[in-house]
Amino acid sequence: MPSKRPTPDEPRTPAQAPHLPLSAPLTELKGVGPRLASALNKLGVKNIAQLVAYLPMRHERQEAEAPIDQLKPESIVCTRGLVSATRIAARGSRPRFEAVLVDDTGRLDLIWFNGLYLRDKIHVGMKLRVQGKAKRFGPGGSSLQIVNPRHEFIADTAESEPAPRTARLRPVYPASEDISTLQIEKAVIAALDPALAQITDHLSDDYRAKRELIELTSAYRAIHTPATQEQADEGRRRLAYDELLLLLLAVRLKRAQRLARSESPTLKLTPAIDKAIRARLPFTLTGAQDSAIAQIVSDLARAQPMNRLVQGDVGSGKTAVAVYAMLLAVANKHQSALMAPTELLAEQHFASISRMLASANVRTLLLTGSLSAPQRAEALRAIAAGEVDIVVGTHALLTHRVRFNSLALAIVDEQHRFGVHQRATLRTKGTDDADNDTPLKPGEKALTPHTLVMTATPIPRTLAMTIFGDLDVSTIDQLPPGRKKVTTRVVAPPLRQEVYDFIAQRVAKGEQAFIVAPAIDAKNPDPDADLFDPRSELEHDAPEKSTATPAAPPVPIRSVAQIASDLKHSALKSARIGIVHGQLHPADRARIMDDFRQHRLDVLIATTVIEVGVDIPNATVMVVEDAERFGLAQLHQLRGRVGRGTKPGVCVLIGAPVTDTADQRLRAIAKLADGFKLAERDLEIRGFGDVVGIRQSGMPPFRVVNLASDLDLLNLARRDAIDLIDHDPPLDNPQHALLKRRLLKAHAKWLGIADVS
Repeated sequence: MPSKRPTPDEPRTPAQAPHLPLSAPLTELKGVGPRLASALNKLGVKNIAQLVAYLPMRHERQEAEAPIDQLKPESIVCTRGLVSATRIAARGSRPRFEAVLVDDTGRLDLIWFNGLYLRDKIHVGMKLRVQGKAKRFGPGGSSLQIVNPRHEFIADTAESEPAPRTARLRPVYPASEDISTLQIEKAVIAALDPALAQITDHLSDDYRAKRELIELTSAYRAIHTPATQEQADEGRRRLAYDELLLLLLAVRLKRAQRLARSESPTLKLTPAIDKAIRARLPFTLTGAQDSAIAQIVSDLARAQPMNRLVQGDVGSGKTAVAVYAMLLAVANKHQSALMAPTELLAEQHFASISRMLASANVRTLLLTGSLSAPQRAEALRAIAAGEVDIVVGTHALLTHRVRFNSLALAIVDEQHRFGVHQRATLRTKGTDDADNDTPLKPGEKALTPHTLVMTATPIPRTLAMTIFGDLDVSTIDQLPPGRKKVTTRVVAPPLRQEVYDFIAQRVAKGEQAFIVAPAIDAKNPDPDADLFDPRSELEHDAPEKSTATPAAPPVPIRSVAQIASDLKHSALKSARIGIVHGQLHPADRARIMDDFRQHRLDVLIATTVIEVGVDIPNATVMVVEDAERFGLAQLHQLRGRVGRGTKPGVCVLIGAPVTDTADQRLRAIAKLADGFKLAERDLEIRGFGDVVGIRQSGMPPFRVVNLASDLDLLNLARRDAIDLIDHDPPLDNPQHALLKRRLLKAHAKWLGIADVS
């Protein structure tokens, strides 16, 4: 593929002679001094190889520059000039930042809606290059303006550079306040020749041809210096395929490692055991629950360790499936452990399981960090002695002092709240001594428990195929009969008192309500909330990002304490109100939750500590304050706390989104009731790297892949990964040597293998 060569009109650094090693520091490049090298270091770029691998976020057409008096109205134009004035115009709900740009030929007015973040970035006396659609305004169309222009700062040292006389496709890199995208581009151009001269493609010509992939060095040139958008897309496609293939190969290898190195107790199910377990469940299982149980039972009957994910929408009955699996372990004379991310959720699970097994000869125990020293010592003794069948707990289960007598099943609830290493630690607490470092003999396998992870945050199919690809997946996509629909409404903050009036009407009918806030008080935001900062989102939504950190002041958020004070002067002043959050003493929290469950309270003001596991059938109203600050998954979980009884529920989201992405979230949650559809929409809005569960997977984030649009490429890479591992499990074939080296370089840490330089 021919690469585009810089022209004299383009802001390019002269090509570097190809003699620098890939590990060479950035200061070895022409035009990169200590200051720029330091700025790149802060972006994670420390050598030439990392610089070439630092890819643009997107590509933009940069028009040829023209003086201001030659700009054509109603056309996309590009010009440069000096900032002569700035101001903030606060009109209505869309405050805007305005600037005046001048050159020797005239004046151009610039307007950025929602551009308050620019007020500390663009100053009088700065030189800017701007691009956008020019329009006439003012009396007789005498003035010219651009609304929401793309912009970049021009350093004094760049003033002598000639303005481009022809349009070009320019890469836009993730930049910072210390270095602009243009400076990064120049550094990359300087590094391309010496770096690419040392890169050998790990895919053969035939392999690439069958998949219509371009050669690796051509891909890097195409994505950094494209002549056309089609060329840039071809480069991105090749690099995205590589990223997917290496990840999916790692997933397949990790799965093979797990199966080869360990075994688990076999748990047999008989008709008598099945009948006895079902008799303990408080309701008839749905078809989807039965299907998930059948898959789990099949796994547990084998010595091969189960590693299964059970996902289901809010209220789909995952806990009943988990209880079935735990009772099967008990029937086979083994122990089970259920780990939850918070004490409140652990307490809820323990209470629910205890009610189900009230008359059964099954010994249960709750292990959390709140136990007194004597209570904890007795609990640890009973677990180790095999006097407990089912242990429910929090992170306290992970300490080295917890030893099981015969742990056959480890269940992790809301698995996205735990890191990969925490889940792995729970798996070590099987019947083998977890502290025994004696290496296994050849052919010997470690005895480990079966693992079941559960989530009420549905995972998009693309993520299930990638970050959770080493797990088998069971999906509970059917709600129990009788569940009522929850109506969702988004209202503006000025209507808050009307919302309180609505709650008062429901309370008068004998119903109950939740009010959720993103903070405990003015100084303590909710540590469990998946909150977005509107300042950062304004920066993300801006047409052009010049720095990484917006300078706008923090936006205040509503707190539990503030809401409690407000309710004293509302229609709810006579209601019985409780407050619960993560900083309460566990005993106080348990007492308040029990009061709400027993209807000794009408309204519960809470943080997201009540997000999962809270089942109050009489609660029909969920109000979420500052709803635009929450993620979609968390909003859906909170909505799932109501409508769990015989009466329909209402979810009221109080919010005033100031960004496009926040507005998209609220529109999505109001429109979609299906958690799986919401998960797909969340992926589209947030992208792969920010969706719940990605960071906790332990895998490095994707740099190129967009799972919302790369499904075809994902399916291709998945088929190829399966085929490669099936035919050459250790990738020892000489023709796979370069591919294996790249794989280990990319995923050695996740695979538990020493890195290969």
